[in-house]
Amino acid sequence: MNQEYLKSMLNSVQQGALSIDAALQQLRQLPFQDIGCAQIDHHRQLRQGMPEMIFGEGKTAEQITAITAAMLDRSGNILVTRLDKEKAAHVMKAFPAASYHAEARCLTLEQQPPEQRGKGTILVISAGTSDIPVASEALVTALFLGNKVEHLYDVGVAGIHRLLARGEQLAAAAVIIVVAGMEGALPSVVGGLVDKPVIAVPTSVGYGASFGGIAALLGMLNSCASGVTVVNIDNGFGAACAASLMNRM
Repeated sequence: MNQEYLKSMLNSVQQGALSIDAALQQLRQLPFQDIGCAQIDHHRQLRQGMPEMIFGEGKTAEQITAITAAMLDRSGNILVTRLDKEKAAHVMKAFPAASYHAEARCLTLEQQPPEQRGKGTILVISAGTSDIPVASEALVTALFLGNKVEHLYDVGVAGIHRLLARGEQLAAAAVIIVVAGMEGALPSVVGGLVDKPVIAVPTSVGYGASFGGIAALLGMLNSCASGVTVVNIDNGFGAACAASLMNRM
């Protein structure tokens, strides 16, 4: 339940179009709604400024469809992350207006354009082409949350001149998300060039000694560039949520 939904309901009560008892019934489900397979947090939009979003991995297509249907009644727009093509096809049969972003493994369903709350631009950078799926998850999430977003892909430290050639784009961004696997060095480089928050996202991309992203994670945690913060391995979604909050300040 977002602010516009709540205002509309209160206006309906004021105008006599909705009874007080009916409004109370709706408000009883304001904190959360039990639909059996999930306890949907309808209050999150009012509490955090971001609606509850659906983590698709591990859920069945039927569960995702049921959760989406319940959230559409109260929340407005829907974002499902970590959704494979097969589940996405099932969900889109129930909601033909939905869009599937295959590279990001995300599904969005917008009943109205996202409210533009970001004050600047979020720049999403990937070190390599293999890191783009995680970067795309960050990009789709940041757009969903009402930000202007730009991207800069495949500019890792193996050819640092590719990054240095984009100095104006780096300088113009309000928040930068840097996605990198292998040794995870790129966020330190970016952090040493800019005067804005840098959110580092380690990916599980790399050869055996990368240990599924742990090498990149430890490299980013040990960054010598002050001001670099780090989220979990492959967590483009979490990086975008943090960047969105920063971009509203």
